[in-house]
This record gives sequence, structure tokens and C-alpha cells, in this order.
Amino acid sequence: MTTKPASTPSLARRQTLAALAFVGVVAGLSAATAWLADDLYERAQAVAGLGERLAQFEARPRPGPAGAEDAQTMGSPFLEGQTITVAGAALQQRVDAAVAKAGGAVLSSQVEIDGPQAKDGFVSLTENIEIAQPALQQLLYDIEAGMPYLFVDTLGVQTPQGVGEAEGGRMIVVMGVTGQWRPAQ
Repeated sequence: MTTKPASTPSLARRQTLAALAFVGVVAGLSAATAWLADDLYERAQAVAGLGERLAQFEARPRPGPAGAEDAQTMGSPFLEGQTITVAGAALQQRVDAAVAKAGGAVLSSQVEIDGPQAKDGFVSLTENIEIAQPALQQLLYDIEAGMPYLFVDTLGVQTPQGVGEAEGGRMIVVMGVTGQWRPAQ
């Protein structure tokens, strides 16, 4: 069997098409590589920018009380006292100080040291206070953000009833606060 030799113009055309296809594939892969490299560079720049912003945030001073007022944010997260009764008195003293700082007045208070959670070391305090409406948020923040950890369990607010008193009048607030006591070891 003899094979017919391929014609030179057809062979040259095939070789040219193969070379063009190879150049096209290489150009396409080069473009895709350049696009991926550019995307990677942009992402690296974004990460570097976020890293700089994070460093700026970490360098800023923390908001909140400073100096002598910061003493309540440091210390034990538990109520201090040799007995649960002393811990109840410490809880009442801490909440009374927060009310006074916010410009309020304590009308009555009751410490509960033998409630259902007393076996776990929880001490509860119920206080009736009189306070201006704008100072209530400051009071709640002061109680829950400081040390020891205190939690406002219940909150009942009675607004002034008279005409003109609702805007600038003082409210009657019934508040239940709980803290945990841990005996000295």
C-alpha cells in the first residue's frame, strides 16, 4: 500500500492554524494569569488597609469612666463580704451609690438573701427610686457595666401624671438587681 503524500499548501495551512491556536491559548492563559495577579494584589491592599484601621482602633483609648471613677470597673466580679448578709449590704451600697451618682433618690429598698437562688450565692435587691428620665439610662449602664457583675432583673417605670410633669418630671422606678456572692476562701 502506498499512501498519497500530503500536499504542501494544505500542510502549511494546518501548521499555521496550529501555531495561531497555540498563540491564542498562550495569550488567553497569560491574560487570565494577569487578571488573577491583579485581583490578588487588590485583595492584599485591602487587607493591609484593614490592618492599619485595626491598629488605629486598638491604639484609641477605651470609652468609659477614667481615673477614680474607674475603681468600680476593676476588682472581683463577685460581691464581697465574709457572709451573705455582708454581701447583701455591699450590693445595696453599690446600687445606692449608682443612684446618687445619677442624681436619683432611693425611696425604699429590700435585700433578699434567702430567696430561691440564695443556695447558688445570688443576692437580690429591690429598690424603689425617684430619678429623672434622662438619668435612667446612665444609672442602668453604671449598674450593669461596673464591677462586681450586677444584673437588672426587673424594671418598672411610672411616669409623672400631672400636666407638664412628663417632660421634666422625675419618674418612680422599681428595680430588681441581682449579684452573686462567693464566700472568702
